[in-house]
Amino acid sequence: MKKSVKRVLIVGSGTIGTQVAALFALRGFDTVVYDASKERLERVSKDIAGMYEELIAGGHIDSALAISGLNRLHIADDIAEAAAGVDLVSESVPEDLGIKRQVFGRLNEVCDPGVVFTTNTSDLVPSMLADATGRPELFAAFHFHAPLRGGDVVDVMGHAGASPEVLELLRELAESLGQTPIVLKTERPGYIFNNLLNALTRAALELVVDDVASPETVDMAWKRIMHMPVGPFGILDMVGLDTAQRIAMLGATQQHDAGLKRIADYLSQYVEQGKLGVQSGRGFYEYS
Repeated sequence: MKKSVKRVLIVGSGTIGTQVAALFALRGFDTVVYDASKERLERVSKDIAGMYEELIAGGHIDSALAISGLNRLHIADDIAEAAAGVDLVSESVPEDLGIKRQVFGRLNEVCDPGVVFTTNTSDLVPSMLADATGRPELFAAFHFHAPLRGGDVVDVMGHAGASPEVLELLRELAESLGQTPIVLKTERPGYIFNNLLNALTRAALELVVDDVASPETVDMAWKRIMHMPVGPFGILDMVGLDTAQRIAMLGATQQHDAGLKRIADYLSQYVEQGKLGVQSGRGFYEYS
């Protein structure tokens, strides 16, 4: 096992994957981004530059740090080329078990034997993917919460075959990224925060699907009573409605949950129209 991490590979350049790449590059790591979608890859550098501009405007970083972060960012459309010389892989592909297993199988072919593999999955658990990695002892969940949007927590979740050294490496890595590591004692889908958040967003979506109230009304109730700046539908826009739809469909299939199926079908209307939330400029709300 490689005991130090200097160069990382981010696989998947969606909403969270792009933020994870931006964080690693900003914190001094050589960062390679790979995605099967060339269209997404073409947007990565611009999106990350925009995130850095927001941080500069908020007084969190200066322009010199932003420039150095962009200089450490590398975009690759060939997975073998992307994997060359990396110490750690952070996977953020769609929340689909089959896709993730296929991706890890390919990564095992192109990465050096000592490279640590991590998944940024929201609702799967490492034991569902470990054998597909070809290196289960070097594999764990390393889950970020919108790190460039104020989510400064990283979940570290192992599985029965994970090396304690890997879990400690990830805990220390989280701290070096300026994040707070939350190390789980055992596997649990959704980690800690997502179990709480999923209960909130499901309740909110059920109110809308059952035609009790509009998304705006549900958000208003939550924000006014809890004195919060954003409601559950604003949160869903930040998560990405495509991600939320996949998670709902996964739960509906695995748990035979008719309620989640109705929610997944409702979210599909937005996804089919390209209304994915903040990432596309329009979801339940519009974003400039």
